[in-house]
Amino acid sequence: MSAILSEKGEVGPRVAGSPPAVSVSHVSKTFRLPHERYHTLKERALHPFRSRSYDELRAVQDVSVDIAPGEFFGIVGRNGSGKSTLLKCLAGIYDIDAGELAVNGRLSPFIELGVGFNPDLSARDNVIINGIMLGLSRKEASRRFHDIIAFAELEDFVDLKLKNYSSGMHVRLAFATAVQVDAEILLIDEVLAVGDAAFQQKCFDEFTRLRNAGRTMLFVTHDMGSVERYCDRAMLLDRGEVVDLGDPVSIARQYNQLNFAPVRRQRAGSTPAESPERALVARVLNAWFEAPRGTLTTSSFQGEPCDMRMDVEFLADVEDPIFSASLQSESGHYMFVASTVSSQIETGQFKAGTVAAVRLSFENHLAPGRYRLFATVARAGLGADVLDAHISNSLIVLAIRPGGGMADLPHSFEIERP
Repeated sequence: MSAILSEKGEVGPRVAGSPPAVSVSHVSKTFRLPHERYHTLKERALHPFRSRSYDELRAVQDVSVDIAPGEFFGIVGRNGSGKSTLLKCLAGIYDIDAGELAVNGRLSPFIELGVGFNPDLSARDNVIINGIMLGLSRKEASRRFHDIIAFAELEDFVDLKLKNYSSGMHVRLAFATAVQVDAEILLIDEVLAVGDAAFQQKCFDEFTRLRNAGRTMLFVTHDMGSVERYCDRAMLLDRGEVVDLGDPVSIARQYNQLNFAPVRRQRAGSTPAESPERALVARVLNAWFEAPRGTLTTSSFQGEPCDMRMDVEFLADVEDPIFSASLQSESGHYMFVASTVSSQIETGQFKAGTVAAVRLSFENHLAPGRYRLFATVARAGLGADVLDAHISNSLIVLAIRPGGGMADLPHSFEIERP
């Protein structure tokens, strides 16, 4: 036996000399986008010579990778980079135009909300049908039905038609079904963002269990904290092509640089040729959330103190850099932004080769939900000249009482009786 060793020393089993669980060899997928479309047969009959020209969208271009049994493999990239298309090719949803795909083992896809479910059937019927489609016998699917419903926390809705389910209920049912069929290979797209905060944490706990059990997982996400925390390796795609493949920390950094490079050029007025030099002034090595005792955390209750920390390495002398951190909700709104310049803090001089540990402490009064951390370092001024940025792991905010607003601000009531 040999093993896959992650950055945190966690080991997943892998049989020496065994074939890859998933093999992708020079795979390409192109979509044709017609300039004009026929919507009815009448239109086609009336306009037989209408232009049939089209554009080509090369969603996946010459992608090759072998994924070992028991490996947790991350696939990252900006929107439109080809991540989900690649997973759909592996799942057999799309045919490929070139190359070869090989999957050794039972595969369970969790790719797109609602795929494989019939909205006119109940949760009970959908679970049985999908379990059979994923390789279970009818008897085994029926036996596991109660475990699936319990994991999804939908005991009160088993006979309700899926068309009456909310998006969050859809996610819970689909994920619970996908992970309960004992598939050797799981394909997970970032549809978990639709679920509520408590269920997202439950899913990540399940990831840990599956990882320790040696399951092979292909995980598409924009959450670089999850990539660094769970993945043994990761691949960065851009415009359908492989940018790099390897260590999750390195891939996460390149993903952040790819995302923020256009912002740096726009704000600083630099040209593409100048941006690599600017990126070498300082870099955010990592950023994460901490509990009050300094331990890494991914969740926090309302009203509790919480810390955000980032480590910044300076590759050149910098005077009074600006450190900032912001939290973005799932809807894309920045719910909390703080910086050393807004706090009127002079950070001082940092020599080349030094590493600064920057910690921001705050009382957590955010509404329940999932928030992404953006950590940046910028030149002195107003913070517009960003030197580097890092999109880190998410914080799941939990509540012990109902709220309803965008934040649970400290408050008090005073009632006077006549």
